[in-house]
Amino acid sequence: MANKAFFDGMIYDEQERLVSTGFVGTEAQYIVDDDGFLRHIDAEIVDKKILAVFIDQLQGNQNLAVDQAMNFLGKDDLFTKAALDSSIENVSAEQILSQGMPEQARHMLAMMGLRITINLHGEIVNIDAPSAPEDEGL
Repeated sequence: MANKAFFDGMIYDEQERLVSTGFVGTEAQYIVDDDGFLRHIDAEIVDKKILAVFIDQLQGNQNLAVDQAMNFLGKDDLFTKAALDSSIENVSAEQILSQGMPEQARHMLAMMGLRITINLHGEIVNIDAPSAPEDEGL
């Protein structure tokens, strides 16, 4: 089980209040205030749901993601493309959670406006994610 809430600082409740985090034993929890009753929701379950949405989006835009990664790496060869394609096709929420997220990346996502809204049961209500700026003919 998770010993850290992956999206700590980016989860909000339906009343737009930042959800706090805590622990039950050693397991990380998102804590949602339900009119004074603090509901503890297993962070790993919520994090997996959120990551599943991001993975679906990544796989749905695989060609664009691979092209951008190849440009970033300065590579334009068949082997790099095959490796990136394979990585995207085989990525899982468990793999991402086990590797963790650097603290700088967490702060960057929060500063860029990643905001996830959950309900009292830990179900995703909305994800406001940063997006690339639209090309305005420049």
